[in-house]
Amino acid sequence: MHGLKRTKGLLCGGIMFAFLAAIMAVPQEASAVPAFARQTGMACTACHFQHYPAINAFGRAFKQEGFTMKGAQSMVEGEYLSIPVALNASLVTKVRYQKTNGGTSGTDFGELQFPDEAALLIGGRGGEHVGFLLEFATFGEADTTTGEFSLFGSYKTHFNWKVNDFNLGAVLFSTDAGGASYGFELLNTGAQRFQRVAEDRTASSAQQFVGLGAGPAEGIAVVASHPLGYVNYSLWVPEHGTTAVNGFSHYLRAAATPQILGWDTGFGVQWFGGESSFQDRGHIDTEGWAVDAQAQGMVLGRPLGVYLAYAQARPTPTNVFNAGRPDDRKAFSALAEVGVIPNMLTVFTGYVDGDTGAATKSEDNRLLVGTTFMIAQNVELQLSNTFFFGDRYDPKPASGGDNLFTAMLFAAF
Repeated sequence: MHGLKRTKGLLCGGIMFAFLAAIMAVPQEASAVPAFARQTGMACTACHFQHYPAINAFGRAFKQEGFTMKGAQSMVEGEYLSIPVALNASLVTKVRYQKTNGGTSGTDFGELQFPDEAALLIGGRGGEHVGFLLEFATFGEADTTTGEFSLFGSYKTHFNWKVNDFNLGAVLFSTDAGGASYGFELLNTGAQRFQRVAEDRTASSAQQFVGLGAGPAEGIAVVASHPLGYVNYSLWVPEHGTTAVNGFSHYLRAAATPQILGWDTGFGVQWFGGESSFQDRGHIDTEGWAVDAQAQGMVLGRPLGVYLAYAQARPTPTNVFNAGRPDDRKAFSALAEVGVIPNMLTVFTGYVDGDTGAATKSEDNRLLVGTTFMIAQNVELQLSNTFFFGDRYDPKPASGGDNLFTAMLFAAF
């Protein structure tokens, strides 16, 4: 059985390599790039590939410089001071309708989630070498896990110094749901929860299925980046808010982002290790790893994005990614999205071959099909359907069933 699982993992890796090799063998020009709209004075399509939140090469450059890039806005300048005349903000909302085919849960009867998410994002340039981003929750339950009341969903302050083509710096971060990679991440594979193509994250990203790119996290990331790649080393704990910490976990991310035959590509590895030590609850393991790749370019005059990943977390009694299971929690994912009408209408399909690590009925596979329509550059309608199969769904679960339909209006103002 274990030999079969290892063979399956190698096969997934081979599929990943062959898939990217076939895609990149077609020499095409990459999509036009060049946008943080109010601060830079550029349109949304300058930073985003096909639709937000996925980013392109220019979007990566903006994040690499710690959100400090100047543009159309007037600045307040002085000794050790360089800030926009206005505090840049954006209201981000998600309104969803979801329907599953079970018979007991809320979504089985059709559930209108109005809104599913709502946040005030405030951020941008805080100085020549300082940028920041705050997600201020405006709806739902505030974080009270530490006995404190907080509406700071996610927050980061990025200190950055540019040396020739390199950006060197550190990021202080805290997030209720973005995971250790929230500090700094540039690929669209789901390595970080908030940066992905499809709304159904566990049906389109191996890291999200395993849980490596999600959950509460706070710490400090030390970052070095270049147009051809980046490295992020973070000391972090799986917590959000004030907590008594005796020791930190480790997170290492390295990725190459070359242009190959007109394609904007990315190839990366993630490693999570060590254990966080808390004064009140002892040690918590953070053991897992992932490899991922992406290619964004043009085929026959249409934009195409391809995203691949493999992720795995070993079982330990206290592993935040895989506690209480006897076997490795792992998944391979592939997603492709083509622009039928560039920057307006796309269709996508994704597949996850997952294993929950449970002793029985651990096979958890997901097929995702969907479409996005950009009503405006900042207003997106996404429709998708996820089909679940594998022995975990045999027989069909009473709650949730084995099918999920999602309609989502995603807007940023």
